[in-house]
Amino acid sequence: MRALVLLRLAARSLGRNLRRSVLTAAAMVLGLALLIFSRALSDGGHEQWIESAVRMGTGHVAVQAPLHLETGRLEHRLDSSAVARVVGALDALPNHDAVRTWTARMSVDGLASSAASAVPVRIEGVDPLREASFSDVGSKLQEGRYLESGDRLHAFVGVELARRLELDVGNRFVLTAQSAAGDVEGQLVRVAGTFRTGVAELDEGLVHVPIETARSWLGTPGAATTVAVLLDTSLDTERVESQLAAALDDDDGIRVMGWREAAPDLDSAVRIDDYGDYIFHIVLFAIVALAILNSVLISVLGRRREFGILQAMGLTGAQTGIVVFLEGLLLTAASGVLGVVVGFLFTWGLFRDGLDFSALMTSDMSFSGSVIDPVVVPFFQPRQLVVSAWSIVIIGTVASLYPALRASRLDPAEAMKFEQ
Repeated sequence: MRALVLLRLAARSLGRNLRRSVLTAAAMVLGLALLIFSRALSDGGHEQWIESAVRMGTGHVAVQAPLHLETGRLEHRLDSSAVARVVGALDALPNHDAVRTWTARMSVDGLASSAASAVPVRIEGVDPLREASFSDVGSKLQEGRYLESGDRLHAFVGVELARRLELDVGNRFVLTAQSAAGDVEGQLVRVAGTFRTGVAELDEGLVHVPIETARSWLGTPGAATTVAVLLDTSLDTERVESQLAAALDDDDGIRVMGWREAAPDLDSAVRIDDYGDYIFHIVLFAIVALAILNSVLISVLGRRREFGILQAMGLTGAQTGIVVFLEGLLLTAASGVLGVVVGFLFTWGLFRDGLDFSALMTSDMSFSGSVIDPVVVPFFQPRQLVVSAWSIVIIGTVASLYPALRASRLDPAEAMKFEQ
């Protein structure tokens, strides 16, 4: 009953000092709404970066032979039986709806040469149908066409590589690489089409050929260096990775990796950007905390006579402090809920189609092997919304402790003498 009385006194005080309460709540609501807006844009940008990079790379989840990531050598590959086990495990996943698609690739470093020049390249044997739905390369078509299922001796090359080799669509050139037997083997191919991604290392050094052509040429029937898995979002990575590893019974000849392990450069870049966001959020939290502290402390200093009367009527110093603490807690809780609602409605209502940063970016800006889309679409993580709201509540609670302590130490006799 006494706790209920203290709570009513705190709520009544907030209502009596409505202007102060509204101004303090506005500071917290604005801070939380800004936090949610910036966090949603940051998460949206990261999700787009990751999506673009993993499409051009090894997917959200990559399945390889244990040493292939470190060596990149053809001898460290998945044989045909391992590829079959991986495909079977993917089909049997309990959360198969999280897997958008997968593709098997046979990748090797080699040399592309023509009568004009010779250029070191990354040769990727791909399944044309699966790769078209997995990678963005086919959508970057400049001339000709992408690979088709009936192709055998065709290649899809970057525009800069075609320029350096002086190739046009339909021209032939030679790919050279070390086979599984250790011999240097050449393969004559014809240019089916060219692409432009905006990433120099891809436009100058990536060649797609049909995977069956690569397997036959390199002496690796049915094998693959990577089975790349594309998921709905990067948030599904850890769950699918663990489920796939469990389905494969932790086979020593098969290594399952999330994109953070498979693409350490991308992981480092995302983490660095995250640290910058955390610094901004810490500064924002500090501003909100100071606003709460200032408002509640001024309220305490301006209400000494009121507190003296309450103590004269029977409240102890500790109970007076609890009333002040409950004021800050109630105000913070209400502001937290309202701040989440305002932040979500503002971000989703005005920017659900994305925020265009084209004016702040040069054309074809790349990030960890992918082109950055200047239009960032907010991405809401329920966990982030809850963390943001709880952070504001915790900050408001902590900021109310000192004013509550000051109120609990007031001397009733001195407080009664205080003239407002």
